[in-house]
Amino acid sequence: MATEVIAPRRSRPATQLLLLCGGAVLLNLAMKAVEDDLPGEAADAASPAGRGLGEWVVWVLGDTNEAQFYKSSLAGVGLLVFGAGAYYATRRRLRARGFDISYGTGLWPWLLGASGLGLLLSNLLWGWTLAPDVWQPTFVPFVSVAPAVVLVYGAGLRVALTAAGLGAVLTTPVSILVIKHFCQPLDLPGVIGNVTGMWVGALLAFLICRALPWMAFPPPAPDGLATEPDPVPDAAPDGALPKGWLARRALADFSEAQFYGNEWASLGLVGGAVLAWTINTLGPAYGSGVFPDLLTAQILTAVLGVWLYADEWRRHGWYPTFVPVVSFAPAAVIALDGGWPVILLASVSGAAAGAPLARAIAVRLPADFHPFIGSVMSMTVITTIGVPVLKLLDSAGLI
Repeated sequence: MATEVIAPRRSRPATQLLLLCGGAVLLNLAMKAVEDDLPGEAADAASPAGRGLGEWVVWVLGDTNEAQFYKSSLAGVGLLVFGAGAYYATRRRLRARGFDISYGTGLWPWLLGASGLGLLLSNLLWGWTLAPDVWQPTFVPFVSVAPAVVLVYGAGLRVALTAAGLGAVLTTPVSILVIKHFCQPLDLPGVIGNVTGMWVGALLAFLICRALPWMAFPPPAPDGLATEPDPVPDAAPDGALPKGWLARRALADFSEAQFYGNEWASLGLVGGAVLAWTINTLGPAYGSGVFPDLLTAQILTAVLGVWLYADEWRRHGWYPTFVPVVSFAPAAVIALDGGWPVILLASVSGAAAGAPLARAIAVRLPADFHPFIGSVMSMTVITTIGVPVLKLLDSAGLI
């Protein structure tokens, strides 16, 4: 992955950090204050199995944001609509476009097409494993192999179809098996199975792509686009931190799992999830009832990670600070029913550990293997270690 952001050469923005963290705390308090006055109704079933077409549409839209633990059709609509707007703004080079969606590659339509088709194929091929009381990770191709293959091999119908097919065939069954035979027996979060399926499937997919004659690497540059994205419009000439960069970068991290990395797409995603929560407080986050704590943990993790590794953003142009935002932090909140000790411990430790481990793995991958593999491997490690440690601390009465 690469993005156009120019990160700071000066000291880290401590004032912005404090303001954003304080805002996250206030948001949590506000949501908790009104929560009892909002409707809350548990879902009738864990999946759409045996139900009508409308339930399947809601399920598939929820799949688009399951990486964030929201599983909300409204969040899915917000993500896609605002993502389309961000792509339009990127193509028109509008000043308010934010970070160029999909890293300024111009591949967002192909990425969306491959991801969407992979998602549909995943549900068609593996939907039989669902039952009214059985959830399965049918979403995994949408945020892994399908978009990653497009970003490595470029635009084109054959590339998109190959990416979608490999994603559906390779990632979903691995995730299902890991959840059933590893996560459930050991009482580990299902996200470990999800992300394991992603990196195992990706390793296999990119190996297969090497043997396919129509998959040319490296791909030609997209027509009409610069090979290198432009710098952020409001960046200072000396490369100093643009005004509000920390907040914008932390917000953009919310849509990194979908390979969007754009503030507007993230705003639609999070805004849709919050709207869904106001309609039904047991809607987002699998009916766990901890959505306010989950969102707070994600905000704190994103802000802390970007602040902590701002120099790495400057040095490398992109840095995987999003890793704990969509893995360890929300998984810990759900596993331990939220609470400030869990929020703070998961946010701080996840922000510190997730990104450098992902980077260390990614730089050792071959050039034709997308570096997201390092990100999802890191998610596997930090969640497999972190959640049991927090459970031990909880059982000992230390948190």
